[in-house]
Amino acid sequence: MSVPESDLPPPVPADMPERETASTFRPVAEGMEAHINVYHPVLDHGFIAVKDYMGDDLSILQMARMSYGKGTKGTGDDRALLRYLMRHQHTSPFEGCVIKLHVKLPIFVMRQWVRHRTASLNEYSARYSIMPDEFYLPEPAHLAVQSSDNKQGRGATLSAEQARAVLDLLRDDARHSFATYHRLLNADEDGNRLDPEGVGIARELARIGLPLSAYTQMYWQTNLHNLMHFLRLRADPHAQWEIRVYAEKILEIMEAWLPTTFEAFRDYQLEAVRLSRMEMALLKDMLAGRAKPEDGERYGLSKREMREFAARFGEM
Repeated sequence: MSVPESDLPPPVPADMPERETASTFRPVAEGMEAHINVYHPVLDHGFIAVKDYMGDDLSILQMARMSYGKGTKGTGDDRALLRYLMRHQHTSPFEGCVIKLHVKLPIFVMRQWVRHRTASLNEYSARYSIMPDEFYLPEPAHLAVQSSDNKQGRGATLSAEQARAVLDLLRDDARHSFATYHRLLNADEDGNRLDPEGVGIARELARIGLPLSAYTQMYWQTNLHNLMHFLRLRADPHAQWEIRVYAEKILEIMEAWLPTTFEAFRDYQLEAVRLSRMEMALLKDMLAGRAKPEDGERYGLSKREMREFAARFGEM
């Protein structure tokens, strides 16, 4: 699936000098090169693209070995060291790799994204420019009622008839908000005046009634250590689906960029399990035949912790 041309960023101005290609002495990751300026579609109008990056698997090893003055060794040693760093959470060597992404996303997803404050970003400004008439509408399969046991999650999926009614409400509300926005601006999406005699208010004021479903764009730059923290949280099955699909696309990009690091990240962090002191005590006694999962209260586990423990290990 390709991104519709109308959703892509504007072309480089004709008077902008072309960037010359040249040989480089910096590390080049062939897998990542294939992603540069490739716009991957996400949601109905969104996308994600790599604009630039720095470093590769060996760059991480160079930073790690600086600690004791050793050069790069064989590939077997390289893989073992990367896995050791990841396993024991020696994070500083991972800060030597950097990625810059161009992301188009709904405003409510942006709000979750910027909770990760360890990055540099610049967002599309509705004070300078007119917002495009684009807003996010969920697929019917992703419309659900509020979860009964998770205050920030979804429960059962709506019926087809219920989903249609909800989508009609969301669509009508967004269209009305954008119509009001253009009326306040006295301008259409291209900046043309709607009423030659009318007066539009400032863009910074007209935007305040736009819905959270409206799309925005940003350049987002972060180092690998902070990127992995973002992915641990946002690619988790408990994350909101709309931000999770962005995280899953970044995971694909990371695997192409840093295959050995990605393998270690998946094994020791992304798909690993953390246990509390109480859970460790319970698990040890279960393995020794001295306890069962339902004995969790004896070890200081709450009912919710017991459910989470059971979900991690299933039947034992």
